[in-house]
Amino acid sequence: MQENQPIRRRITVLGAGAWGTAVAIAVAARHDVMLWGRNAAAMADIAAARDNTHYLPGFPFPPGLRVTADFDAAVAHTQRDADGHDGLLIAATPVAGLRPLLHSLKGRPIPNLVWLCKGFEYETGLLPHQIFSEVLGEGIAGGALSGPSFAQEVARGLPCALTIASTSSALRDCVVAAVHGGTMRVYSSDDLIGVEVGGAVKNVMAIATGCADGMGLGMNARAALITRGLAEITRLGTALGGNIETFMGLTGMGDLILTCTGDLSRNRRVGLGLAQGKALDTIVAELGHVAEGVPCAKAVRELAARMGVDMPLTNGVASMLFDSVKPETLVARMLARDPRDETLTPASK
Repeated sequence: MQENQPIRRRITVLGAGAWGTAVAIAVAARHDVMLWGRNAAAMADIAAARDNTHYLPGFPFPPGLRVTADFDAAVAHTQRDADGHDGLLIAATPVAGLRPLLHSLKGRPIPNLVWLCKGFEYETGLLPHQIFSEVLGEGIAGGALSGPSFAQEVARGLPCALTIASTSSALRDCVVAAVHGGTMRVYSSDDLIGVEVGGAVKNVMAIATGCADGMGLGMNARAALITRGLAEITRLGTALGGNIETFMGLTGMGDLILTCTGDLSRNRRVGLGLAQGKALDTIVAELGHVAEGVPCAKAVRELAARMGVDMPLTNGVASMLFDSVKPETLVARMLARDPRDETLTPASK
């Protein structure tokens, strides 16, 4: 429950990419925030410029935001303050970097931890909360902070709504108290599976939609892809144990619409590049950032096959990315599929 007088908390963001930097900027107006990155030279440049000129240029840091490459200091910053208030650690790495980051935290006193990454770990097919449990066990409160959010807009102070998903009500309350306010709204959920599946698979659908738009297939096709993409996300998410209502909310439909239609979407830009006939390596190099939908497409294709969940759009995206199937060939295949009943369940449809 929020108090009348907001608590000024100690928050550390671990990861100085675009999204981690944007979140740090957004919460530094109300809290004591430290932004950590592993590259000491890069962090020194950021500290001197008071601007992340590589990943999020043009957004000066507020006075309440400090920068460091000292991991010990960054973690220690979040320890309980003199008034008895616990701090908050925000892991802002890609999914591939979450496990090594959590191993670095193992054995340290951690009051609260949330992660921003969206995807499945390719090597294991695990969601972020499963990686968290494997590495750190059950003694630490953890959760996913997710939702429709472009880094540039959050850094500019434009309105944004997110969801904190955790099985710990105390952690949910802590994150709402820390992040909710100003132009940022934060909702709560205990459906970690649903929130994480929505945030992961929507990136795959954004590649499909970007490809369709790049081919000039029109707005009708875009609407169909988004809608049937939501059906795929829901089939997989409910098969894994998520709540169907979650997929109609911010981290399902909301994030899907944003990522499939917004020009700031890196995954949509991957699809646009595929439509232009570019090689995947070229597209990724041009982005200069991680596009989580690329590894996620392969991981989700394999997971869905093991579980018997029909995901034709996901399979199609993976075939373009990894099996050298041309977009035109894929469109012909999709249009030639037999008609189906329009339903979200059961998982086999």
